[in-house]
Amino acid sequence: MPFVDNFLWGGAIAANQAEGAYLEDGKGLSTADMIIGGNVNTPRMFYPQINPDVFYPSHEAIDFYHRYKEDVALFAEMGWSVFRTSINWSRIYPNGYDEEPNEAGLQFYDDLFDECHKYNIEPLITLCHYEIPWGMVKKYHGFYDRASVDCFVRYATTCFKRYKNKVKYWLTFNEINTATAPHAYNGLGLVEDEDLNRTDTVARTQIKDVPQHRYQALHHEFLASALAVKAGHEINPDFMIGCMIVHIPWYPATCNPKDMIASQKKYQLFNDFCPDVMVRGEYPTYIFKYFEQNGIDPSQFIKEGDAEILKEGVVDMYTFSYYMTNCVAADPEGKDTIGGNIVGGIKNPYLKASDWGWQIDPDGLRYSLNYIHDRYPHVPLMVVENGFGAFDTVEEDGSIHDPYRIAYFREHIKAMRDAAEDGVPVIGYTTWGPIDVVSAGTGEFAKRYGFIYVNRHDDGTGDFARSRKDSFYWYKKVCESNGQDLD
Repeated sequence: MPFVDNFLWGGAIAANQAEGAYLEDGKGLSTADMIIGGNVNTPRMFYPQINPDVFYPSHEAIDFYHRYKEDVALFAEMGWSVFRTSINWSRIYPNGYDEEPNEAGLQFYDDLFDECHKYNIEPLITLCHYEIPWGMVKKYHGFYDRASVDCFVRYATTCFKRYKNKVKYWLTFNEINTATAPHAYNGLGLVEDEDLNRTDTVARTQIKDVPQHRYQALHHEFLASALAVKAGHEINPDFMIGCMIVHIPWYPATCNPKDMIASQKKYQLFNDFCPDVMVRGEYPTYIFKYFEQNGIDPSQFIKEGDAEILKEGVVDMYTFSYYMTNCVAADPEGKDTIGGNIVGGIKNPYLKASDWGWQIDPDGLRYSLNYIHDRYPHVPLMVVENGFGAFDTVEEDGSIHDPYRIAYFREHIKAMRDAAEDGVPVIGYTTWGPIDVVSAGTGEFAKRYGFIYVNRHDDGTGDFARSRKDSFYWYKKVCESNGQDLD
């Protein structure tokens, strides 16, 4: 059996894409609350103030805040041993910089984790999943100001102390490496004055980007993560605290050696830089050459003593999301590009793509697991996001037949199994969006990932009712057989 006996099977969601109740029980506004929905052709729009005449999908989301008991019971029915979600920072510290936490927010997660343990499901908790308190954006420009480090460490320490006997597995920042790509959705909360003070709207992809500021904010996230890891280990030495990377392999578009070098450069910046800092505890040499070539002055944000902080706060495990692979060419002129792959790329003629343009490559997961293990051989690995967004049809009898989703997961789990047989220490797998949630990229409900259907739509209609898709019963077999029954 390629998967260890205590392999963790489950699913993953994020607070801002599922909970709703966006101002309930003392919660403050978060960055996610300021963005409205779009679709595959229309970018999500950012509002510096709440507009009462506009539909914000995250404000109610799928109402997990009030329906978590029903949902956790469904997760347990599938035989899960782990459930990944996030804590909404603005539920705990409504402005981010508050001195005292909000008890109602703390109690909600107490109750949620108790419900998980009722079914022997381990919580896997992300502290910052693409949202920070809006108050920190207005006061500190998110993580641009070094004061944000103290805010995050205070928040993390509060959570570690409160849930030290309820949560073993923690992640600091979700997909932290998206900060290396302009306009990629990430948790930096970095908004320049001209966008923060505007009275109209702006597409999220058009928010002004200043690379010097972006890498300063990212450095502060590195420090915040390292200090949180150190604090967590002091509170409970048994904590397993990990980084979380969006891993997107960059294949050379051809066997031209120049394409191979272009691929290597993409790998270094997007896939390797952030985990090198968080797993190895130091900035790699290649990033300083990138800074020099792009007019970024690291002396403005890397201060005396920072190197020691990073080295002392290395993570215990490497977790990552995997959805797609990209191709890259030294000279992209005349080559077909694909726009749906989060950060673009050259179209791969050997792969099919989803309706949102995400190229589907199960073999790339095996490749990724082997690559990561070779680079970081002493840490366990976990795939904490992998999923397929699709249009689902509800039949007259209420059934939902989704063989396309089953096929996607079957091939990716086979690839993960092959990697385990290669000797890669994979300890868990959580599918993305095991229940339909708001898409982070487009803000749609129509882009459905779940084994569980939620009656919620892009016009704000729907009663939030849950129902099982065919894939629900298939994944139940997978979990209960420890990945052996994939038929």
